[in-house]
Amino acid sequence: MFKKVMEYAGEYRAKTWQAMVVMLAGVAVSVLPYLFVFQIIAPLLSGGSLTVAAGSFRVAAIALCMVLYALLYVKGLDLSHESAYHTLMNLRISLQGKLEKQPLGAIQEKGVGSLKKMFIDDIESIELLLAHALPEGVANIAVPVFVFIAMFFVDWKLALLSLCSLPLGFVAMMFMYRAGTSKMDAYYGAARKMNNTIVEYINGMEVVKVFNRDGESYQRFETDVKNYRDFTLDWYKVCWPWMALYNSILPCVSLFVLPVGSYLVLRGYSTLPDLVLVLCMSFAVGAPLLRSLSFLSTLPQINYKIESLETMMNTPPLQQSEEPFAGAGYDISFENVRFTYKEEEVLHGISLKVPEGSLTALVGESGSGKSTLAKLLVHYYDVDSGAVRIGGQDIREMSLEALNDQISYVSQEQFLFNMSLFENIRLGRLDASDEEVMEAAEKAQCMEFLGRLEKGIHTMAGDGGRQLSGGERQRISLARAILKDAPIIILDEATAFMDPENEEKMNEAIAEVIRGKTVIVIAHRLLSIINADQICVLSKGRVADAGTHEQLLERCPAYQSLWKAAGESAAWKVSAREKGAGEESEVWK
Repeated sequence: MFKKVMEYAGEYRAKTWQAMVVMLAGVAVSVLPYLFVFQIIAPLLSGGSLTVAAGSFRVAAIALCMVLYALLYVKGLDLSHESAYHTLMNLRISLQGKLEKQPLGAIQEKGVGSLKKMFIDDIESIELLLAHALPEGVANIAVPVFVFIAMFFVDWKLALLSLCSLPLGFVAMMFMYRAGTSKMDAYYGAARKMNNTIVEYINGMEVVKVFNRDGESYQRFETDVKNYRDFTLDWYKVCWPWMALYNSILPCVSLFVLPVGSYLVLRGYSTLPDLVLVLCMSFAVGAPLLRSLSFLSTLPQINYKIESLETMMNTPPLQQSEEPFAGAGYDISFENVRFTYKEEEVLHGISLKVPEGSLTALVGESGSGKSTLAKLLVHYYDVDSGAVRIGGQDIREMSLEALNDQISYVSQEQFLFNMSLFENIRLGRLDASDEEVMEAAEKAQCMEFLGRLEKGIHTMAGDGGRQLSGGERQRISLARAILKDAPIIILDEATAFMDPENEEKMNEAIAEVIRGKTVIVIAHRLLSIINADQICVLSKGRVADAGTHEQLLERCPAYQSLWKAAGESAAWKVSAREKGAGEESEVWK
């Protein structure tokens, strides 16, 4: 475990070793006062006397030792913490680098709470190992070992008595570790679940309030928090008795030395000065011994967290090369693509061709694989088998940066950073001029709502873009895509959050944006894609059929069923419109 972590220490590894040496000297100095105390008592035991000068010298020596111990220990902690926090920094940077190379979809599956716990809580806990458990533990265990060896030179019988309490303490510690380790997986599982639930509860609070789902949402929140509490208490209830036992027995080295040693002195097997010396030495090792062993209870937890970090870091990276895009055009082909999500195959040998400059719509029931197919194209995941090609080039044979330059992906949920809307749009192309940013915002129909904001396009988006409505966020995202001007565009329900009044304007903007591009549209409203060059009907992870709207109406039962459902929905909307609702939006031309 130590070796794994120290690989990230780099040049600061030497400071950890220096901290161990300095702390070892400090603990050794802390033992000396007990020897000076014995030197004060020893003459009195033999009927002699102690001069004031000799007594004053030893008292001064004791005070000096205590001062040296404090200085050395503080210096050791300073060195160990300097090394520890640089190591934690390297760990976080390394983890971030590993995450960047992993499939984005796999990262999203882990959840914000789980990643936050790993980046902050789990890595922070390793500080205990580097700054305390290692330097302090080694120093505090080494000195008692030397003292126990010295006891055998004084009187081997009394030395053996001083060791008698150790096996009892270790047995209690062993039971505590065994009980605690058996419940560790459940405890950390409950912690991860609680973190994810808390993040989801806070992020979704607005929806919860609007739809009066306080009871259901809070019940889940309360259940996960209580589960974590119960797992924690269950863990500690098992460990506490053994913890109390070994904390009481281990430092009490004189437990057998004082009564049995006194008997040996009375019987003449040992001398009184030797007994007093061994007792003084026993008192000297109690505190360091307990201090060193107290870190042992944290090692299984730290090891568990390090293994979790290793699992994350050893996750296979996304398959990609450093090569640039070298495709012959911008046609897209899915060739016998298979993909497994959470141990269940969700795409079963899909083959589909999207000609360059065409508009292809993916339709199908929820869970049919539409969004998954789009995410494979932008390389959120690696396919299990088959290939995804752009212009004949496998997307795994180019860098992710090169692929991203070719594609603009506008999904239902778009994240806005907490900076100005102007800068959020400019993320589409960082070298764009101010005029180009404004032109993109205008084409995306943003000017209407920007005019209502006090600072216009320079208004801060808020955390996650919460200052804007869902439809407004989508228009900002569309402006990004316009500014990027990639040859391939993916629209995943791009008008999902649009109100009827603004949807027509958005559709006109989208029609302008996609002109001359290779476009894949994921749509639930079939009326918006009836003019698509190609409509691909997905059903249970397979291509049911592909063709134009008219062709599919003639020959594809799955599309006929979807169209019938769309007609029933339109009829409902006509009824709603008669009661004052908005009108259906225009299709993309």
